[in-house]
Order: sequence, then C-alpha cells, then structure tokens
Amino acid sequence: MNRFEVTEKIIAAKVSQGLKWADVAARVGQSKEWVTAACLGQMTLTKDQAAVVGEFFGLTEEERQWLTVVPYKGSLPTDIPADPLIYRFHELISVYGTTFKELIHEEFGDGIMSAIDFKMDLSRESDPNGDRVKITMSGKFLPYKIY
Repeated sequence: MNRFEVTEKIIAAKVSQGLKWADVAARVGQSKEWVTAACLGQMTLTKDQAAVVGEFFGLTEEERQWLTVVPYKGSLPTDIPADPLIYRFHELISVYGTTFKELIHEEFGDGIMSAIDFKMDLSRESDPNGDRVKITMSGKFLPYKIY
C-alpha cells in the first residue's frame, strides 16, 4: 500500500459514487480547492480530516493513515504535461511567467509569492460567449532577506 494507491482508490470511489469535491470539502470543513489537492495526494490531512475523508470514500484504517503522511508534492507523470488542461497552465506560465515575475517585483520588490501560505478559489463565470473559468490565487509575498 502507498499514497498513490490510496489516491487511485479515492478517485475510483468518487467516480463510482458520483461524488463532488465540494461535498467532500463541506464535510472536511476546508475549501474545495485544498481538499481536492489533499485527496489527490498533494496535501497532508490531520487525523480527524483523514477520518472524514476515509468515511466518505470507504478507506481502511491503513489507507486513512497514508492521508496523514507528508506527500511528495508537485508530482506529474512528465516534465511537460500531456493532459490538455494541465498543459494550458504550463503554456500560461511559459507565456506569462516573465510578466508575473516582472509585475510582482515592480509592485513588491525582490521576492516570491508563496505556494505554502497560499489560497485559491475556482469558480464558473457566466459569459454570453461561453462560460469562463475564474481562478483567483493569493499567496503571501516573501521578500528575499539581506544578511
């Protein structure tokens, strides 16, 4: 048993039961974005959160324990993603990454946006020309220290 196998079991249960990530998140008491990332193996759940997720997806006690282990984050099967949706984010960073960097440095100075002290909201935005995906990301600015 390993974390990847638990993730696969969660996905299979979600599909077979017709569950929604928002429903799981409501039970866990955290955002749908964070809970989805946790269920997909990118975040660490507390024992209580793992119990809720485990109940939701019918996980054994051993499988629930895997949810509390710090995962190997940022794991994709290839360096350049093949999945079209994930590839578009790769493309977005390829095209706009230098713009993000330039504008963040101009506004905040030399530093980075944290992906640890971070939150995200994903929602549907109605548009007469076709609905849009709206993603709001907010990360703490971490300046480089002078020492």
